Amino acid sequence: MDSSGGHSKHAPRERVLFVHAHPDDESISTGGTIATLVDNHAHASVLTCTRGERGKVISAQLAHLEGDLAALAAVREAELAEALQALGVSDHRYLGAPGARWHGRQPRAYSDSGMRWGSAGVDVFDLPAADSFAGADFAEVTTDIAAAIAEIEPTAVVSYDHRGGSGHPDHIRAHYAARRAADVMGVPFYVVVEAYPADPVFDARHGDIVVDVEPVLPRKRAALAAHRTQIRVLGERSFVLASGDPRPIVPVELFRRLHRDRPRPAHPFAAQSAGSKVATAFIALLVGIAAGASLTLIHQATVSVADVPVPTGLVIGLLVLVALMLGLRLVFGTRWIAGAAALGALVAIGVLSLPSPGGSVLVPAGAVGYAWIFGPTLIAFVVLGWPVTRRPPMPSEQRYGGTSPVKGSLPE
Repeated sequence: MDSSGGHSKHAPRERVLFVHAHPDDESISTGGTIATLVDNHAHASVLTCTRGERGKVISAQLAHLEGDLAALAAVREAELAEALQALGVSDHRYLGAPGARWHGRQPRAYSDSGMRWGSAGVDVFDLPAADSFAGADFAEVTTDIAAAIAEIEPTAVVSYDHRGGSGHPDHIRAHYAARRAADVMGVPFYVVVEAYPADPVFDARHGDIVVDVEPVLPRKRAALAAHRTQIRVLGERSFVLASGDPRPIVPVELFRRLHRDRPRPAHPFAAQSAGSKVATAFIALLVGIAAGASLTLIHQATVSVADVPVPTGLVIGLLVLVALMLGLRLVFGTRWIAGAAALGALVAIGVLSLPSPGGSVLVPAGAVGYAWIFGPTLIAFVVLGWPVTRRPPMPSEQRYGGTSPVKGSLPE
């Protein structure tokens, strides 16, 4: 996206996955951002974890649905479809269904765990149902979300904070499961900041995001109104839930990225003591000497194929040295250990290539001999000189450096 909020045909398309526990949550906390992303030609996907069948019905005309789990689920599915149409979402999935179910598992539906409003606020049921979202195996929930991430390939995953916003057990489960799945899949994870205009620690300089949703408020309001069983829209700027407290339809939505400053994990070898490192390098040197000496003894071996001698000893020797040096560099994450093995091998080859006091030669002059002398040196040069590889930055890191200069865009 360019600075005007438009979409550049040369910029990678951003793909944002919103993970929500029930129908209506997507409109309440992220509806404006979803609509804004769609307007900016980004790909906004919504993953709904349950059908909200244990929700309290606010509408008097629809009160008969409360307690009839199948009937309320069907109505809330229809309400969600209407809300997503108002927001412009074309990619919606239910957790456990195809597109959000781990490979090889039969599709399933996660049910609403239920929540009541008591005198002190949230009052959850004592025991969630056996098929409920909060009562389901955490690993199963997480892998199902990971399956959706693998298929959608989002540049960011968005869900609730660790308190679940309202404190609903399904919201809390969605946070931890989506957070874990995003972490495993290597995708940046953002949480909704339930504060307006901002909380004291909100800091846009560190990747926190303020999305201006004023231009799309009519669509957010239409999406809220679609959830008739749960929400009553009051005029242009407020709505009410079953809790009874009016809430503003705010012109901004806030998000915070988690683990934004987490350093890349160091390789285990880097944490070893100096003595351990020296000992490891010495052992690698001895291994290199042994490999160089033994392979020098066989490097002249040949096998005749159709009366053509094939230098199998040379080929095997070079391949073993490649595997040794490259393997040590990958395993230990440093050039030092691979370099020690390379030094040992080259010293052994160099010493054994000299004529013995009796005049015998292990490395005679000729193509094979020269290849054996110079080949290992070239291998060591390439393996040790190859630059350290790191994870390539996400498209938005390349463009924004981890912050969002564009109204309504989610970096990464």
